Amino acid sequence: MSPFKIVGIVLIVAGILGLVYGGFSYTRETHEARIGPLELSVQDKKTVGVPVWAGVGAIVVGGLLLLVPGKR
Repeated sequence: MSPFKIVGIVLIVAGILGLVYGGFSYTRETHEARIGPLELSVQDKKTVGVPVWAGVGAIVVGGLLLLVPGKR
């Protein structure tokens, strides 16, 4: 299997996941203060949205990469 086909499949899967879930979230922990043995930390939950055009674009580019003929 050529590298173009592998990248194409990965782009198609990523595009479908982006359309289905619409984004992803992650938790970032920051250490705010240390006072002796006492440590205060804050956890921020961030959400990143994936635009619809990015998911569709990834699917289209992945499909085009699958159509590229490989070396023989």
